[in-house]
Amino acid sequence: MLKIKKFIFNPFQENTYLVWDVESKEALVIDPGCYNENEESQIIEFIIKENLILKYLINTHCHIDHVLGNAFIKNKFNCTFFAPELDMPLLNNLMSQSELFGFKAAKSPTPDKFITEDLKLNLGENYFTFLFTPGHTAGEFSILFDNFCFSGDVLFLDGIGRTDLPGGDYNTLINSIIKKLLVLPDNTEVFPGHGDKTTIGYEKLNNPFLN
Repeated sequence: MLKIKKFIFNPFQENTYLVWDVESKEALVIDPGCYNENEESQIIEFIIKENLILKYLINTHCHIDHVLGNAFIKNKFNCTFFAPELDMPLLNNLMSQSELFGFKAAKSPTPDKFITEDLKLNLGENYFTFLFTPGHTAGEFSILFDNFCFSGDVLFLDGIGRTDLPGGDYNTLINSIIKKLLVLPDNTEVFPGHGDKTTIGYEKLNNPFLN
C-alpha cells in the first residue's frame, strides 16, 4: 500500500510530494521545492515521524521552483537522484535563476542517473515507470504508478503547463498530454506540480485547453 503526502513550498506555491510504501517504509521525494529552514524542517520532521527510508529523489523537470531542495535532500539522505537529461541546462543554471528571483539557492548536485521511459523503479513491492512528456520543458517526465500519476507542470486541474519559458513549446505539450496522459484510464488520479489533484477522466471532459 502506498501513501502520498503533499507539501506546498516556496513563493511559487510548488507541490513537493513524498510517496512511501507502508510495509517497507521505502520512500521517494518528487520535486523538492523547500528553500528555507522552516520548509526543510517540515519535510524532515515528517520523514522522521513516519520512520521512512528515503530511497529516491526525482525531478520531473528542472525549473527553479521544483529543484530548490535538491542539495538539501541529497546531502541529508544520500538517496539516488534522478532527473531528465534534456533539462540539465536548466539545472546547471540554477544559481543564475535563483539570483533573478532573489533566492539563495544551493547548487544542485548532479543526478546519479537520468530518467528514461525504460526505467522501472520500486518502493517495496510497488513499481513505477516514467512517461516522456516534454513541452513545458524540453525534458520533462511524468511519473506513473498503477492508478495515479505525478504530472509535474504538464497537466493541471483545468489547465496545462506554461510554454513561454525556455524549452517550452505549446504543440509539443499538447501532443504529450494527448498521447501520453489522456490514454491512461479515466480514474487515474493526477497529482500536478501546482494546485489540487484531478483525474484523467475529469480533464478529458472539462479542461478548456483540451476541448
